[in-house]
Amino acid sequence: MRIGILTGGGDCPGLNAVVRGVTKSALKHGWEVLGFREGFRGFTEGSYIQLGDHDVSGIIIRGGTILGTSNIANPFSYTLPPYGTPEHPADLSDIVRDNFKKFKLDALVAIGGDGTLSMAKKIHDMGLPVVGVPKTIDNDLSATDVTFGFDSALTIATEAVDRVHSTAESHNRVMIVETMGRYAGWIALRAGIAGGGDIILLPEIPYREQEITDAVLQRRQRGKKFSIIVVSEGARPEHGTMTSSRIVKGSPDPLRLGGVSYKIADMLDRSGLDMETRVVVLGHVQRGGEPTPFDRWLATGFGVCAAELVAEQKFGYMASFRSFGFTSVKLEEAVGQLHLVSPDSQEVRMAASVGTCFGNSSLVKPY
Repeated sequence: MRIGILTGGGDCPGLNAVVRGVTKSALKHGWEVLGFREGFRGFTEGSYIQLGDHDVSGIIIRGGTILGTSNIANPFSYTLPPYGTPEHPADLSDIVRDNFKKFKLDALVAIGGDGTLSMAKKIHDMGLPVVGVPKTIDNDLSATDVTFGFDSALTIATEAVDRVHSTAESHNRVMIVETMGRYAGWIALRAGIAGGGDIILLPEIPYREQEITDAVLQRRQRGKKFSIIVVSEGARPEHGTMTSSRIVKGSPDPLRLGGVSYKIADMLDRSGLDMETRVVVLGHVQRGGEPTPFDRWLATGFGVCAAELVAEQKFGYMASFRSFGFTSVKLEEAVGQLHLVSPDSQEVRMAASVGTCFGNSSLVKPY
């Protein structure tokens, strides 16, 4: 057999571990493995390398992806020259079908988040053999308990929250740490809980400005002269919208979130609290660097699981991790809806019970 591998969407720690897991498993079966460069761009434009044991040796500890990736190369709405532009995207479905024959592929393993796996599902709907692997630091894919990359991002975010404590306390400041996560608040929620954040603001729980101000004031009245706010980039006010930094034409999801922490800081500065406010936006530092041991372990398991799905010719499925074991689910289950934080979940109520403010007491009730 000959199989292809590609990594699509944003980069994240653990991608190389998956590539290694798939490749080493495939080689054990006696298969050939092609690695397509820059996600679906390489698959569409015919740019690939043949992967052998030497090529994947030692990459389990490396962040990023040796294959490269792209979050704008959608073969069903292609915006890259010479085939298309953002103004005139091209449907390259026929090229996708032709390339399966051209490269003599028996299967394609697509590693990515909601966007990449949605493309993989469309390719499978065309009658082509595809297997998916869930990847995103946002942890927002349904049909799996956790995605690789999340634990690494969470570790970085938690360390950042830990580190701002000392400067916040030394200067009696309000420190705001903004995390990634897009429409899901998992990174902010768990980094906020683990780092002892006083206020956590999530996309799933629209905040009230007055409740944030009151929480900071009440802490000061109790003799606590500093506060730590952990805010997800997708957080929004109760009667407002998410804060975007720019629009990227040609992207599957063109809205680029970011900057809500500065709005919170400005609101606090205008509130009359008479406290200095500082902002730390973590940004892409959460997606860089070496994967944590858990993400290396998880990504390896996903890679091996994907190879076994190919061996069983179980196409149209995604490798999944549930109840601390590896299994598989249909791609349509994985991309049907986002996995979001529930305001009445156990961990939200747990945090509220130790005094964490979520900016909206009508939605969050402690135990």
